[in-house]
Amino acid sequence: MNCRSEVLELTVEARQVDEAMLALLHTILLHRSTGKFHYKKEGTYSIGTVGTQDIDCDFIDFTFVRVSSDELDRVIRKAVSEFKDALNNSGSDGMGQISLEFYQKKKSRWPFSDECIPWEVWSIKVNVVNLANEQERQICREKVGEKLGEKVINVVEVINRHEYLPKMPTQSEVDNVFDTSLKDVQPYLYKITYQITDSLGTSVSTTMRRLIKDTLAL
Repeated sequence: MNCRSEVLELTVEARQVDEAMLALLHTILLHRSTGKFHYKKEGTYSIGTVGTQDIDCDFIDFTFVRVSSDELDRVIRKAVSEFKDALNNSGSDGMGQISLEFYQKKKSRWPFSDECIPWEVWSIKVNVVNLANEQERQICREKVGEKLGEKVINVVEVINRHEYLPKMPTQSEVDNVFDTSLKDVQPYLYKITYQITDSLGTSVSTTMRRLIKDTLAL
């Protein structure tokens, strides 16, 4: 199986990290989740509904849509919080990457553990910049909102392609494809990981500051 890999890049200031990452991760999971499966007998099932919720950002001019599952939201927020803390501890300006990997399990014979086979990976590269004053922060608030809108459209376009998805499982195999631990939603099996780079590439930092200065000059 070939694993699809998509990369998104975003430059933000430190206070925007949480909301930017939540917006993108929740957007992806919105399209990679289903309602709970209710099996009547092996091979026959119905699928529950998935509610949605609009979330307004505090530090970005942006509103995103997420699955209305508090359980799923807590899991995503915990991962993003750990990522942000690692970024903050890496120094002044920083660069990191948070990845959302979807996988399915392949049963192995005892004594071997199940094999986890990835089929789609989203990597979000984030560059954190320090801004000089409130005027620059306001411009960054608007610019990051515009960029997030572009990224969300990109995510939807990629997901709407007719490419591989794990086939709908039988009742005995549902845990090999979906995370069934949540009571109100059923995302495909996934894991979130991150990595941090200590220094920020000067080209990215300079590009954001030049964009802000050009806007101020208008």
